[in-house]
Amino acid sequence: MQTKPTESELEILSILWPIKKATVREIHEKLAETKDTGYTTTLKQMQIMHAKGLLKRDEQNRTHIYFPAVDEQVTQKSLLSNFVSTAFGGSAKNLVMQALGQGNPSKEELDEIRAFLDQLENEQ
Repeated sequence: MQTKPTESELEILSILWPIKKATVREIHEKLAETKDTGYTTTLKQMQIMHAKGLLKRDEQNRTHIYFPAVDEQVTQKSLLSNFVSTAFGGSAKNLVMQALGQGNPSKEELDEIRAFLDQLENEQ
């Protein structure tokens, strides 16, 4: 992945990924549900993201339509890889142990984790 999104950019991308495309107004309204932000701030952020190659936009109409230029799974994988490397010394075990220790996973979640681990083990 060429450009690593900032936390604010990731918020916008996380809104856009499931809906595929939106105007600045639509993104701003969604952001405003959880944080106090101005429309012009959202507009500027999305313009910067476009310049960085994180968003593309359709400029055919007066109202520009933005859509992600980066794939969700590729972005998540890259961010997680960087995070595991820097915060956990490259150890997936330390990441998982820390994550499981922070919460109180349900029996269903633990069963899903076991099934996933079994699947990984069988692939090796």
